[in-house]
Amino acid sequence: MSDVLTKYDAWLEDTGPAAVVIREYLMPVEGHDGVVFPATFAAGDGFPGGYNIDTFPDGTNVCLIDSVGSQANRIEPLFAKNGYAGLVPQIVIKAGEKRVNLLEAGHRAGDAIIRCSALKQELQSAFKKVMNGNAELLANVAPTSMVFGVWDSRDTQAKLPRLLSSAVRAFNVRKLTRSAQYVPAVEYVNEDLLELPSDQRTKDAYAVRGFIHVPAAGTHGGVIATGGIRRDATLHLAALRLLTADQDKEKTRALRRYVLGLALTAFTYSPIGYLRQGCNLVLDPDKKREFKAVYHDGRREDVDVKHKEASDYAKDAAKAFGIDTNRKIDDCKPPDREVEFDKELAKKDVAGDDAGEGGRKAKGKKAK
Repeated sequence: MSDVLTKYDAWLEDTGPAAVVIREYLMPVEGHDGVVFPATFAAGDGFPGGYNIDTFPDGTNVCLIDSVGSQANRIEPLFAKNGYAGLVPQIVIKAGEKRVNLLEAGHRAGDAIIRCSALKQELQSAFKKVMNGNAELLANVAPTSMVFGVWDSRDTQAKLPRLLSSAVRAFNVRKLTRSAQYVPAVEYVNEDLLELPSDQRTKDAYAVRGFIHVPAAGTHGGVIATGGIRRDATLHLAALRLLTADQDKEKTRALRRYVLGLALTAFTYSPIGYLRQGCNLVLDPDKKREFKAVYHDGRREDVDVKHKEASDYAKDAAKAFGIDTNRKIDDCKPPDREVEFDKELAKKDVAGDDAGEGGRKAKGKKAK
């Protein structure tokens, strides 16, 4: 057994850390006082929409730059890239003319696109086994669902928490607005190229298609983070230690090593940089990154796992778990498995005629 494979075994013991955490201090590429554009959210549940800024009684505030879900969606596709793709099964679902890698599906193994395919029964079985204490089958089909979390909310109700969470926040922000004016290339109405709009509907159509002047005043203009920007990431080892392969200690250890390898690879891969228009972040050279192991008694010890070390460990752990990491996977070769989206299964799913254990059909019977 290689020394690399046993390197983090202490973390898999109940006496190991509850979690490892990373804290990175960031700044806009324009400088500390540069304007950064946070994510915007739709209105709902009393939230007016726009930037997510929480203001406290003392006047300070925190602005969400990139959410936990968004960060996960930025990191997970890493495992479809050359150099990493061999670590996990590559499963593609063909829906019409589009081919979707499972690593790109919003709800991962619980997503509708895979639930309505030939993999339905296999995933359903895997989720049921998870609920009975055996995560092996799910790890052989969709291991990143165990790293980034999954809830099979439309079928078995199996739920696995995120082992890895990451979010970017800005502190004590000053909110800005911006205005703009669209000017058409030609005065279409004045030049008798178009008729004067006779009603609001026609006028709106002119505006949408770019035939008249359109002002945009007081829209979102970004924020200036006077209190700095920070990414906080956590790898929950206490949750990882809940994964089991029935009562088999050796299989359980192999499973945990494999999932830990994937989680560490993702954890040490920093998903910062160009997040969206107006939000290009880099590390703040004036503040050192923190990397700590946090124990149940509150102790915090410095650790430093390089991304290559994590990747090497992941490869050894994957091989030991039974994953062929040497198989050739790239843009020119087919994935490990490709299945078709099944329209008939989708129709049944929508109608509730094929709901699985814990799904709508089962719930309806229970209520009755």
